[in-house]
Amino acid sequence: MNLFTSLRKELLEAWRGKRFLVAIILLGSFGMMSPLLAKFMREIFSAIPGAEIVSAIIPEATVLDAIGQYVKNIEQFGILLALLLSMGLVAVEKERGTAALVLSKPLSRSSFILSKFLGVAAVLLVALLVAALGGYYYTLFLFEALPVGSWLALNGALLLLFLVVAAITLLFSTLFNSQAAAAGAGLGTYFLLSLIGSSPTLAIYIPGHLVTWAVSLFGGGTVPVWGSLVVCLGLIVICLTAACLVFRRQEL
Repeated sequence: MNLFTSLRKELLEAWRGKRFLVAIILLGSFGMMSPLLAKFMREIFSAIPGAEIVSAIIPEATVLDAIGQYVKNIEQFGILLALLLSMGLVAVEKERGTAALVLSKPLSRSSFILSKFLGVAAVLLVALLVAALGGYYYTLFLFEALPVGSWLALNGALLLLFLVVAAITLLFSTLFNSQAAAAGAGLGTYFLLSLIGSSPTLAIYIPGHLVTWAVSLFGGGTVPVWGSLVVCLGLIVICLTAACLVFRRQEL
């Protein structure tokens, strides 16, 4: 068994286990709903008894509001999805003893780890693609056409952010034998990175800054991006390398 065979197995399990379906429904729904929520926010509040005053002060929605709503929803639920998909990738296999069985094929431990990550990456990619298509269509229908290049850059930035979270959580799933511990450590690390971003000097290097850069493309301005891009790619490589090295030394 090689890397590609192992990856095929991961994709097949993701399909049979409904992970593809759940991810597509989750991100796809919020991708389509985001422009709708931005467009009809005033109407929603005006229909709520006692909230008419709030409705009166909400300005008329613009295409930038639709983009902002899309980013907020997809970023939040995409990060959650990356955590949930990654937290048990290795921990559960070790707990059930299936890791030792798979590695007896034979399959290298590095290929085992990489196929896990690539499987999650494929699920996130497909789900985000559906969300991007839905979000673009409804933004076009309700507001105006978006620059295709900027929209692709925005969703590429979101995908890279999700992959950073997935790689970090996969590392902790390798270190720990508990899904909950892996998810907690992964989420805690992401919050730590976000906290570091509160520093004006370091903000341009955190993974989330990549999304800020992509959003700025729609406003005609740009912000520095290379530092954040290098950090994102570096974190993914470091976490995967560390996970491979740790897994090689573990008794199964």
